[in-house]
Amino acid sequence: MSNRWIVRGFLAKLSSVGSISEEETCERLKGLVQKQVQICKRNVEVMDAVRRGAQLAIDECQYQFRNRRWNCSTVDTLPIFGKVVAQGTREAAFVYAISSASVALAVTRACSSGELEKCGCDRNVHGISPEGFQWSGCSDNIAYGVAFSQSFVDVRERGKGSSSSRALMNLHNNEAGRKAILNNMRVECKCHGVSGSCEVKTCWKAMPPFRKVGNIIKEKFDGATEVEQRKIGTTKVLVPKNSQFKPHTEEDLVYLDPSPDFCDQDPRSGVLGTTGRYCNKTSKAIDGCELMCCGRGFHTEEVEVVDRCSCKFHWCCYVKCKQCHKMVEMHTCR
Repeated sequence: MSNRWIVRGFLAKLSSVGSISEEETCERLKGLVQKQVQICKRNVEVMDAVRRGAQLAIDECQYQFRNRRWNCSTVDTLPIFGKVVAQGTREAAFVYAISSASVALAVTRACSSGELEKCGCDRNVHGISPEGFQWSGCSDNIAYGVAFSQSFVDVRERGKGSSSSRALMNLHNNEAGRKAILNNMRVECKCHGVSGSCEVKTCWKAMPPFRKVGNIIKEKFDGATEVEQRKIGTTKVLVPKNSQFKPHTEEDLVYLDPSPDFCDQDPRSGVLGTTGRYCNKTSKAIDGCELMCCGRGFHTEEVEVVDRCSCKFHWCCYVKCKQCHKMVEMHTCR
């Protein structure tokens, strides 16, 4: 396996293991560097939340790229998303960002639910707000979740070779993923009063749904900036490769290498190709058969699908539907 911690090999392995309740389990988790094993042992109770975050990251990546040539397919080897993320592409940028965000979110959820002894609700949010409502309830302790993600996820990049262009890219995208949560925290409220009036309103801070986080990071993927390393004074930094582009922000994704076209299978670079993928015959977008199949053409076959139909509401209280069989055309790339 590459000496870089690609999402992330260990994250995917975590998502498939059972409950992590003993220090010995940390030693058996593939893909962890020694410092991560040490953090795991000191925070065994937190690792189940990290495991749930790992699965969140995989599911969200596959949802966001479900209609793209690269669809975030997982493989049984490390790195879990294949060799594609071993290169400094924008796909790797997305994977790193969504993974660091998922760890922060899952650990924060565990804090708010009372699952962890080390943290709870955010008690710094209290009193009366400038808008006049009462801070109450359980505000999500995003500071703890972000801090854990920074210490656990970033530790590999901060080790030997932390000033390499790839390490700088990974650290930047890790932080961009967490910013997608931090900068989109929302206020949720509940009204109290006679007959539902809002004489008193109590509010708390909550994280955005992870689907929204995924949507934000996917938008950043589409507008990612190609960068290169430069030395400014004694510090190595990443700057846009094209000097005419405006500098990227902390929220933007950055990448070093152009992506392959993902059309044809290439085991050396970990590209699975699009042969056999479903496509949309009527779409002109990337999910359309012309683009998805890279001009190779497509097969069409009629298949039978079963849908719910003729649904009726019965008092009280259930819906009863019939099962309808119909033939539909399915298109797959040659």
